[in-house]
Amino acid sequence: MTSLVRRYAREAALAAIIVAMVLAIGLRAPVFLTPGSLVGVATDTAILAMLALAQMCVILTRGIDLSVAANLALTGMIVALLQKAMPELPVAPILLAAVVIGTVLGFVNGALVAFVGIPPIVATLGTLAVYRGLVFVVGGGQWVMSDKMSPAFLDFPRGAVLGVPNLIWTAGLVAAAFALFLGRTRTGRALYAVGGNPVAARYCGIDPARQQLLVFTLSGAVAGLSGYLWVSRFGIAYTDVAVGYELTVIAACVIGGVSIGGGIGSVTGTLLGALFLGVVVNALPVINVSPFWQMAISGAVILAAVVVNARAEKRGGKLILPEARRAAAGGQP
Repeated sequence: MTSLVRRYAREAALAAIIVAMVLAIGLRAPVFLTPGSLVGVATDTAILAMLALAQMCVILTRGIDLSVAANLALTGMIVALLQKAMPELPVAPILLAAVVIGTVLGFVNGALVAFVGIPPIVATLGTLAVYRGLVFVVGGGQWVMSDKMSPAFLDFPRGAVLGVPNLIWTAGLVAAAFALFLGRTRTGRALYAVGGNPVAARYCGIDPARQQLLVFTLSGAVAGLSGYLWVSRFGIAYTDVAVGYELTVIAACVIGGVSIGGGIGSVTGTLLGALFLGVVVNALPVINVSPFWQMAISGAVILAAVVVNARAEKRGGKLILPEARRAAAGGQP
């Protein structure tokens, strides 16, 4: 019960900080508070939120996936080339192809970790380099521009339903799916058990290797979907798409209260962490903050979040040995 209260208090505090930031920035630049601007912030944060939710599942099992941005870039390049070769292809097969490609790439990560036994940070650092190289090989070092993409390919993430952009709807559906998966399924709850205590989880009949394979494959699937959404939204596919974006994804998780040590994290907190970064990234240029200061401020926020998480996760142990000695001595100190 205490841990739940602490978690909800943290999420409420983070939500309050985001609201205060938005209002403070609005006082400096009133245009930031217009509906169009706020919807733009949410739209810009949608892909980050989806990737952060998938990354949270990996971190829950004490893993890390450094290849998500490279997966995104490679999948985006492949579907852009596919669409360029077959411009009449509908959006649905392209979406399916993106998810399948990302899933395969994520499965490779999971197999290296679960079956080969390579530490997650080493395995995904290696596949990050491999996938980045494949982007160049597959694309021949060329850029695929929007004029080589069909209107249907470009319009899906830019469209809207009931006035809400499709990107926000997509992120909402993904968030709902993760909430149901983690909160209402035995497999989802098992991820917390594996991260909290892998040995105890194994004794309870939970296979940590199977869970690792699952979360890396799931992370790859979301990265693949995000690859299509990224390329179609910005209308360009090239080698350096989303370079370094994996660090932003991990930062969103940390700011949202996900423990790097595993076993702790929530969908709500992760979404708030992504929204926090989305507000920072969109607000700093509005108030004319130098790009160099933007990097410094973002880094300081991440460090502060890590410190807060580390302090929150500390548990004060009770020294029972001195008390046992006093009891044996008849209560004498």
